[in-house]
Parts: sequence; structure tokens; C-alpha cells
Amino acid sequence: MSTDANSLDDLKSAATDAAEVPKESATTYVPFYKRVLAQKQGKIGLAITLIIVVLALCGPLLLPWATGNTSTEFVTKPFSPYGLFGSDNLGRDVLSRFLAGGLTLIVYAALATALGMVVGAIIGMLAAYVGGTFDAVIMRINDVFLAIPQLVFALLAITVLGPQGWVLVTVIGLTHAPRIARVARSATLGVITEDYIKAAEMYAMPRWKVLIRELLPNITGPLSVEAGLRLTYSIGYIASLSFLGLGLQPPASDWGLMINENRIALSIQPWGVLLPVIAIALLTIGTNLLADSFARATASTSVEA
Repeated sequence: MSTDANSLDDLKSAATDAAEVPKESATTYVPFYKRVLAQKQGKIGLAITLIIVVLALCGPLLLPWATGNTSTEFVTKPFSPYGLFGSDNLGRDVLSRFLAGGLTLIVYAALATALGMVVGAIIGMLAAYVGGTFDAVIMRINDVFLAIPQLVFALLAITVLGPQGWVLVTVIGLTHAPRIARVARSATLGVITEDYIKAAEMYAMPRWKVLIRELLPNITGPLSVEAGLRLTYSIGYIASLSFLGLGLQPPASDWGLMINENRIALSIQPWGVLLPVIAIALLTIGTNLLADSFARATASTSVEA
């Protein structure tokens, strides 16, 4: 009887000791967007970007109700006090031009980034997945395009084909593709040896399905970071080309074009330059902060419970 009592006491003691052993902190998966928004800079970047994007999207819809003028209407003498921000080099309302000028910049930048991401991701994934001679040839051609400065290539192409919207989007998108391809290739090489890829190949799944269903979802982290960076560069390139007169042509409203048109009177009527410069700067800062947040969110997929 005493032996049974001692055994029972030993079991109770062991249970108590086990309960007192600290448990390892559990981790739970957190969705990508939550990891981005959990960072202070991610929230700030998203807020800044949304403000400028909403302004650019809604600005043309507010004309002429908000200012009483259209973006191409001549209202007074050039560089004269008029309304809130005066008139531009041809006597048009600066505020009206500003409200109407952001949409094309954002749309063109988004389209160029999307084109570059699609082309670059396909090239990089195929090169890594096929491998061998195909990979070597594709990446050496890729290196040749990487050696050409993007802005110089864009200037040459637009000079030859003309300053049209589709040319602007295509040229900038294609100049992004080689850089995106390197990122996609590197990320793909890191996952093609995983068991789920080998299992898909064992079941004779077509290569295009392996690429889309198995590889692509597992490299979205690095591609998201690259998309944020490329969007930032697209905004800068399109604004620069418009400033140089190779983007949208007068009398179209465009922030880069506004800077070029009104720079000659910066000391007299600065708002024609300052408004688009501030907007472009804020948009670039916002997308940069988001890109940094994407990079940090990609590095961590879980948090302690």
C-alpha cells in the first residue's frame, strides 16, 4: 500500500515539474499585408502614397467645379496672381493644371512597372527552371541590357519612335525587365529544389503549371520588394522625361511638364514648379517607404503568439 502511495506521489511530482517547465513561445503565420502595416514606416508610406494617388485620381474629376476653370483654359496673364496659386507660363490656372496632371504620371508608372514585372519574372523564372545553356545565354543577354543606362535607352527610343504614351510605358517597362529577371531567377533557384516542386514534376505536371502554381506563389516576397522599387524608379523616369519634353506634349496636363514650363519664372511665380515637385517627391518617398517595408515583411513570416 505504501509502495502505491509513493508511486502516486512520484507521478504527481513529475506532473508538477512538467507544468513548471517554460513552454517555447509558439509562432503563428501573419499575412504579408499585416506584416507591412505592423511597421511604422509601412503605415506612413501607405498613407503618403494613398494621399497622392487619391489626389491624382480625383483631381481631374473636380474640374472645373473646384477651381472654376479647366486645365487648358486661359484665365489671365502669364505668371500673374490668380486664385490660390497664380497662373502658369500661358496664363492658365496653376491649381487646375496641378489637379489634372497627376493621373497620367501614376497610370504610366503603374503600367510600366507591371509590364516590367511580367516580362522580367517570366524571363528569370524560365532561366532558372530550365537551366543549362538556356540559362547561360539568357542571362548573358540580360547582362548586356543591364549595361545600358535606363534613361539613355529611353531617350534614344523615344527620340526614334516619338513621345507617345505607349512608347513611354513600353520603353520604361522593358528597361526594368532585366533587373527584375535577375531577382526572379535568384528567388527561383532558391525554391526549385524543394520537395513540392519535385512532387509536381513526378506527377507529370506541365512546366507552365509548375511555374505558375508552384514557383510563382513562393517567390512573391522578393518580387513584391522589387515591384515597390521599380514603381519608384518609374515615377522618377517618367517625370524626368516629361521635364525634358519627351513625355506628354502640350497642352496636356502633366506634373513633369509643369516643372519644365514654369521653371523660367521660379523666382516670380514658384507654385507652378513647387506644387508638382512636392507631389512627385512625396509620392517617391511613400513608395520608397513601402518598398522598405515589403523587404522587412518578406524577411519574417511569423510572430510570437
